[in-house]
Amino acid sequence: MSAELLATIFIILMGIAVLVYAIADGYDLGVGMLLPPSDEPARDKMIASIGPFWDANETWLVLAVGILLIAFPKAHSLVFYHLYLPATCMLVGLILRGVSFDFRAKTSVSQKKLWDKAFWFGSLLTSFCQGYMLGNYVVGFAEGWEGQLFSVLSGVGVSAAYCLMGAAWLVYKTEGELQTRAFNWLALFNRLTFLGIIAVSLANLWVNPKVFARWFEMPLAMFVIVIPALCIACFGYLELIVRAKKCRNDLLPLLLVMVIFILSFCGLAFSFYPFIVPGGLTIWEAASAPESLQFLLWGALIVVPTIGLYTAYSYWVFRGKATDLSYE
Repeated sequence: MSAELLATIFIILMGIAVLVYAIADGYDLGVGMLLPPSDEPARDKMIASIGPFWDANETWLVLAVGILLIAFPKAHSLVFYHLYLPATCMLVGLILRGVSFDFRAKTSVSQKKLWDKAFWFGSLLTSFCQGYMLGNYVVGFAEGWEGQLFSVLSGVGVSAAYCLMGAAWLVYKTEGELQTRAFNWLALFNRLTFLGIIAVSLANLWVNPKVFARWFEMPLAMFVIVIPALCIACFGYLELIVRAKKCRNDLLPLLLVMVIFILSFCGLAFSFYPFIVPGGLTIWEAASAPESLQFLLWGALIVVPTIGLYTAYSYWVFRGKATDLSYE
């Protein structure tokens, strides 16, 4: 198997892991950021809706970073050299979420709200740091104020997108008053995420002239225009749903948001492929030796489907509306 093909296979596997993580952990981060400060029963139900899934969702992040380390070590070193601080803050947020999730059920009643606030803050910190890192990565780790401003904008945009995913998840998993509230959140963050994607996309075209040239190069532009067109259509369909505050299938809003995430990811992939570090390294320059990749491929062909199967199985077992959270 050629070195070029091996590198392509591993970048596809890493891309799948990142995308699945963004969708899977995105909704539980969003639910964490949506926790209402003055409604304990609602907080309990919301946390119950993500209880069986949230920890396993992070497996995909570990998988993505692991593939980056073993398959593209040069890129791993360069990326985390620039993103060491926000990556550390993201880990702090993830740890805070894990600790808060358990402690809220084992502490005194008077301290429970404090741990709920910690869970909310951990979710917000994790989401913002992921968006900030994405923005910093997109601009090639530029150190000027324009790059930092873009990174902050990306952090806010990703946080809003996760809240949109979390609201869609709550529409699917809850009923009654909480579901009505979820529709209101869905309406708010559908509009904020739409504006955020437009702002980030325009800023990306501004700071990356090569990306601008790729998107508007004819005749390719006539085909890739399908990506933003479908994305806008999904936002429009969601707007119709939230105005009616009901839909024939509670899963539909979540599926629409998932399509938005997939299309956004495809847009990023189209913008920068074959670069694994924008403007810096291509996947072939950063890849490990072909012999190493060929050996690692056998492990990947076992590990990735295994993670996918147990993830799918957990969602099948805990399908349907959320029940009351219990730690007994």
